[in-house]
Amino acid sequence: MNHSMTATFALVGRILMAWLFIPAGFGKLMGFSGAVGYASAMGLPMPEVGVAVGLLIELVCGIMILIGFMTRPAALLLAFFTLVASFFFHAYWSLPADQAMVQQLMFNKNIAVVGGLLVLAAFGAGTFSVDAKRNRL
Repeated sequence: MNHSMTATFALVGRILMAWLFIPAGFGKLMGFSGAVGYASAMGLPMPEVGVAVGLLIELVCGIMILIGFMTRPAALLLAFFTLVASFFFHAYWSLPADQAMVQQLMFNKNIAVVGGLLVLAAFGAGTFSVDAKRNRL
């Protein structure tokens, strides 16, 4: 694969990854009380703090990944956040069989997202990023 194609795929991959986290963070911000109610119903300890931390991580790290700034630490933080959130919000193993399928799909999707974030942490943001520009200076 040539350099131009690799750089383009890295940029598109970052945009698509950010597409998941930035709207989720804004959703929590705009519907904070509803998000707190849901987190509380799911058994999250200190739901107000958890939702606030979650929305900050999703927004800030999502934007960092989008522009390719400090991409590796942002990807690692989002990977950890996504993994922890998966166990709280998609615990399909504790549901009756007729309710477990969608939650299992969501859990597995999140595990795949964690994998993608780890790849991003390993290989970085690519050529079309603030990180690459900073490294050239």
